[in-house]
Amino acid sequence: MSARRLLPTLALLAALGASLLPALAPVARAAAPDLTVTSETRYDVEPDKARVHVTAQVTAVNHLRDTKTRQFFFDRAYLAVQPGASGFKLTGPGGPSVHVAGRKADHILLRLDFGKRLGAGGTRTWTLTFDLVDKGGSATRQLRVGASLVSFPAWAFASQSTPGGSVSVGFPAGYNIEVQAPELRAPTTDAAGRVLYSTGRLSQPLTFFAYFVADRPTDYQETIHPIQVAGAPLSLTVRAWPDDPAWAKRIGDLLGKGVPALGDAIGLPWLNEGTLVVAEATSRSTTGYSGLYDPTSGRIEIAYYAGPFVALHEAAHAWFDGNLLADRWANEGFASLYAVKAGKAIGAKVAADPLSARLTAARIPLNAWGPVGSQEPLVEDFGYAASAELARLVVQRAGDGKMTEVWLAAHHGIGAYQPPDLDLARGGVAGTTGAPLGAETGAAPPDWRGLLDLLEDRTGKPFDDLWRTWVVRPDEAKLLDERAAARARYDEVVKRAGTWRLPALVRQALRAWQFGEATQLLDAADRALADRDAVMAAAAAAGLIAPGTLRTAFEGVAGFSAASGEADAELATIGAYGTAVSSRPASLDLVEEVGLWDATPDADLARAKTAFADGRLRESVEASSSARQAWVDARDIGRKRVMSILAAALAAIIGLGLLLGSVRGGARRRRRRRAHAHRLA
Repeated sequence: MSARRLLPTLALLAALGASLLPALAPVARAAAPDLTVTSETRYDVEPDKARVHVTAQVTAVNHLRDTKTRQFFFDRAYLAVQPGASGFKLTGPGGPSVHVAGRKADHILLRLDFGKRLGAGGTRTWTLTFDLVDKGGSATRQLRVGASLVSFPAWAFASQSTPGGSVSVGFPAGYNIEVQAPELRAPTTDAAGRVLYSTGRLSQPLTFFAYFVADRPTDYQETIHPIQVAGAPLSLTVRAWPDDPAWAKRIGDLLGKGVPALGDAIGLPWLNEGTLVVAEATSRSTTGYSGLYDPTSGRIEIAYYAGPFVALHEAAHAWFDGNLLADRWANEGFASLYAVKAGKAIGAKVAADPLSARLTAARIPLNAWGPVGSQEPLVEDFGYAASAELARLVVQRAGDGKMTEVWLAAHHGIGAYQPPDLDLARGGVAGTTGAPLGAETGAAPPDWRGLLDLLEDRTGKPFDDLWRTWVVRPDEAKLLDERAAARARYDEVVKRAGTWRLPALVRQALRAWQFGEATQLLDAADRALADRDAVMAAAAAAGLIAPGTLRTAFEGVAGFSAASGEADAELATIGAYGTAVSSRPASLDLVEEVGLWDATPDADLARAKTAFADGRLRESVEASSSARQAWVDARDIGRKRVMSILAAALAAIIGLGLLLGSVRGGARRRRRRRAHAHRLA
């Protein structure tokens, strides 16, 4: 529950009961001790007549004694009653009368004329009646008497230092009554169902003072105001007491303009579903505060006497309701700030609680400001005033536009430390269409830590000095030091990484303020980047293009050990390629060329280069090894091949010789056979 503390100021009117003045006697004497007055006073609440009817049984006692030469009597007295009283009547023995002797802002002075003089030792009792009439007017007026609400002051009438008399108050049935006066007994109920409060005999009547506030459950009278917030329609439903149309008009007019102005100032659309319901209430039903916003129902209760600032502050809680920011001080502070901005935009006179010297004396870190009702009133008031002042300082430094970016990021669950190549200005952080693609979302409503990170992330300005001054407890200040060191280290590693993203695990540790873990991860990232640089340098020296697998491993979820393992594998692959290249002969002789007849080392080397660029390290190593082996074995293979060729050639020559010899032998034999045949013939 978010509440706004602003109880109405009540004038302490008990001293007015001492305004009973003595009449002038024929002989000048000190009248106060000589004439005493007490009264049995009854206040009857009559809401159907918009009045409290007062009946006082006034008893006067002349304590003087006549002498032989003098007689002592009183013929008048003066009595102060509540402002707004009217219809005075004084009845009883002696023909008394009552007249208004004077009017002041805080009382009316009545003159009671006794009619027949009150002689020495005499006692007389009269009945004084008058009405406290509710004539309407300001919502903060002290006297209100209606079917829904009754509020009025009650006190006793007596002379100075005179014990006696009593006060009783009667209410019709059905009212919830609040009053604080130690002299009042527990209420009783009479036969007619009226609730009665009474004091019994008062030992010090002039110190008695009671202020009654009572409300009676009634059906609200609803007024619906269609409005537009950030271009979207919203139904504003104002629920007022039937007998208080002035409140309905005042709040309806104010919020009908003020809620759209809040949306414009904050820079967010209406974030809740359904209508906005604003109901009139007493301070008791708002837990002693003049305003209350319930985020579970989206309902606002505003006390009948609350001013424009309270109404706009509670309406701002429709945004700052615990779903956008986590900490009470942040929600209260920015609700106050935007209430002032909206009020200025619509021409309403509003101002946040000033941070006075009296409140500053109750200073606490805002992180120590507990839930509603958990601390002393002075500390509570400091919390409201200090949070509003801090919100003002934050917006003053950040600028309205950047603050809108902060609220949009918080609304979309986008924390600080997003990947540096992410364009947060697209799709939701500078607009309202949703989180940008690639953003790391899912962040909870930022607390004091997340808000500090978001502010510095979105504005590029420091705010930790304000946090040290206003927010953190002494034992939390060291976290700001650890944060500064971790952020500096993060910036170094991000700069070294260039276009490479650090894995999300690093940013998550920073967002969680796990600075020890974050530093360890950053150190590991730095080592992995050193491995990357070594791979890049080796690849460039070898004329290779490094594959994207190392970057994928670095940016992935497997951790930096996977990236280091990949770097080692790539360096080994580059080494294999370099070894293959170094194995290539500067020039080939005939034997080596023969040895490479069925080998393609250059093609293997090209295949190794392509495979490496594609991240196929095993294939690259195999191709490099094949090329190297071809060049290394070329001479031996060539020699063997030459020897084989020579042997084959020799065998062929020998075979040819034998063949030729055989042919010549056959020819000679054929000639001899022909010659022999000729001789026979």
